[in-house]
Amino acid sequence: MGGFSETARQATKALRELFDPTPLQRNDHLSNRYGADIWLKREDLTPVRSYKLRGAFTAMRKVRAADPAQDHFVCASAGNHAQGVAYACRHFGVRGTIFMPVTTPQQKIDKTRTFGGAAVEIVLTGDYFDQTLAASQDFCARAGAHFLSPFDDADVIEGQASVGVEIFAQLGGAPDMVILPIGGGGLAAGVTGYLREVAPTVDFRFVEPLGGASLTAAVAAGHPVTLKQVNSFVDGAAVARLGTLTFERLDWVRPDQVLLAPEDRICTTMLEMLNVEGIVLEPAGALSVDVLPELAEDIRGKTVVCVTSGGNFDFERLPEVKERAQRYSGLKKYFILRMPQRPGALREFLHMLGPDDDIARFEYLKKSARNFGSVLIGIETKQAGAFQDLTGKLDAAGFSYRDITEDEALADFLI
Repeated sequence: MGGFSETARQATKALRELFDPTPLQRNDHLSNRYGADIWLKREDLTPVRSYKLRGAFTAMRKVRAADPAQDHFVCASAGNHAQGVAYACRHFGVRGTIFMPVTTPQQKIDKTRTFGGAAVEIVLTGDYFDQTLAASQDFCARAGAHFLSPFDDADVIEGQASVGVEIFAQLGGAPDMVILPIGGGGLAAGVTGYLREVAPTVDFRFVEPLGGASLTAAVAAGHPVTLKQVNSFVDGAAVARLGTLTFERLDWVRPDQVLLAPEDRICTTMLEMLNVEGIVLEPAGALSVDVLPELAEDIRGKTVVCVTSGGNFDFERLPEVKERAQRYSGLKKYFILRMPQRPGALREFLHMLGPDDDIARFEYLKKSARNFGSVLIGIETKQAGAFQDLTGKLDAAGFSYRDITEDEALADFLI
């Protein structure tokens, strides 16, 4: 990868046609908490609120330099890559055909259309992304267009490397550690490719969602593998298979450098950054901050950069994020309670609740039993220890109950 740092600098220079460097901001809140010098590289503040514009622009620029007649680009994406491609198409005055799953939220479709304007056509096809991807590639071959991969492309990787170029320039040198979110691997391959050439002492940590641990699987196997199942909540990083090209550039990564972030815990980080710092992050954008507690001993006294990769968060999802955060923090639980069918039984149960316990859900599931009725009940509280007191009272009174908070199948069906 000799000379990669120079091409990355050239890519960064070209990007200034579109936008100034995103801010590198020291975060006092996090720095004080961990006794470190923690900086946030705010990729959530690009014109499309994610770093994806960098790779899309760079790839499009280089393709057109090599073949000026190429004026049609195609991609498949339900999110940030689509918006980056749309923005770049409008900038270069070329046609873009963007394939999105039928299930894509209207907000993302509208934003993609806004960024691309008349330059792009959006095609909704496929219930699942694999179907959408296949349709886009078939169309691309028939139309003689150029397919823009979201990550597994050398030019895209080069564009994402501009994040590393800016970090080094803005900090005036190398940080001790850079924490990167990872999905397909384009951002990680680009940033590490640059920094390992210009500052070999930098340490790296990579964060992927627990339900989409494609780098973990690739490092263990020595090559990219396809995950059998992916949790799509962290949609900006939930990738079933790491890129082939990106893994070639990340094959040096050790297992201890890869951290997994539970989806519900990410929600607590998103809420904290919103409520404390006023920073809106999408789930993938919060990954690098989410793992700081695990790294507390490693980062004390050091200069650390967390890349907040995106801020395309639909506030209609906020109730879900709050719910998941409460469940992770032990402040909300769901029970199926067998309620005796006798006068006063409900009153007896209500008297067991503490002063900070609040019933958020109450629903009879079965009303035909003669002696007992099954009740779905959701309870919120202010201190996680309150549930231990409540279940103790239930046990002492002989109430039969089942905690289904962590039962994924039942929770999905009933809640």
